[in-house]
Amino acid sequence: MSADPNCIFCKIVAGHIPAKKVYEDEDLLAFHDIAPWAPVHVLIIPKRHIASMVDVSADDQAVLGKMMVLAPKLMAELGVTGGFRQVINTGRDGGQEVYHVHMHVMGGPRPWAKG
Repeated sequence: MSADPNCIFCKIVAGHIPAKKVYEDEDLLAFHDIAPWAPVHVLIIPKRHIASMVDVSADDQAVLGKMMVLAPKLMAELGVTGGFRQVINTGRDGGQEVYHVHMHVMGGPRPWAKG
């Protein structure tokens, strides 16, 4: 599994930085965002370092699909019943701040109200 030693999310995957985990398997890690934009705000990341959606390839289809399937399962487990939002920021102009593919999953009343 590839990792970037300078990537904060790779450090979380490796256990060097703590996170409030809500899910983990061999491919994915999901944890609460440290600056939530909604009552429930988790990040789902592949454990393998992929810098940006620009860098995905056909080899990444399964893990990206797994992320999409995991999102509603986690929201249900975390008590979100009125809907949720999924966001993947890509590149500087797309608002990406951490260069490791990650999906924000935000639930609760009006999670888009901050931006």
